[in-house]
Amino acid sequence: MARTETAPAARCAIVTGGSRGIGRAICVRLAKMGYKVCVNYAGNAAAAEETVALCTQQGVEAFSVQADVSTAEGCETLFALADERFGRVDVLVNNAGVTRDGLLLRMSEEDFDKVLDTNLKGAFFCCKAAAKRMMRQRYGRIINLSSVVGLRGNAGQANYAASKAGLIGLTKSLAKELATRNITVNAIAPGFIATDMTDAMPEAARTATLASIPAGRPGAPEEIAEAAAFFAAETSGYITGQVLCVDGGMAV
Repeated sequence: MARTETAPAARCAIVTGGSRGIGRAICVRLAKMGYKVCVNYAGNAAAAEETVALCTQQGVEAFSVQADVSTAEGCETLFALADERFGRVDVLVNNAGVTRDGLLLRMSEEDFDKVLDTNLKGAFFCCKAAAKRMMRQRYGRIINLSSVVGLRGNAGQANYAASKAGLIGLTKSLAKELATRNITVNAIAPGFIATDMTDAMPEAARTATLASIPAGRPGAPEEIAEAAAFFAAETSGYITGQVLCVDGGMAV
């Protein structure tokens, strides 16, 4: 993957679910490129402030916003505060996500809705808010965090797989709608990445998943952040509607 250039001083980014794991790694990577960063989080204020501190150590302005992006009101709050602080939004990374795993016959409607509302509907709300601003600027980069599960499916994760597959459809559709305004829309499909979410997996499931990875190891959040940096770069302006698997070969 080509090395990304630094961003102009005015460029700003919003990263949803930016307090930990993949979201934190993306925030820090964008900060290293020179982006001012708005770190969105749902509930862990201390973790969000740690991410902010890591970003400001790179010499850029950063701040955190608690907002539930699964609701239109939460997204409106997030973007209004980013407008107030930065005056523009150049990069949106839709990373916020939850799981409520279970076999279909045992899955409640509440668990299905919770995952779709956060992972997919939240991205819809944020994309809509970002697109309004980016169209006025005639510039923007939208990056959606899908999953290898959205491409392959996974037993016990019908809700999660549906949400991540939906993000791919959203990505490709918006890429066609926004391309003439110099706005790119791309997706990253991580595989098995070492995060709090995967650490909580039962050992048997973890062992079986690792055995299915040609690379023979889990990925690191920083490896996903490199893909995000690639799509965020100004030099990536002719790349849109793509899904980049960062999965050690799982989807091959």
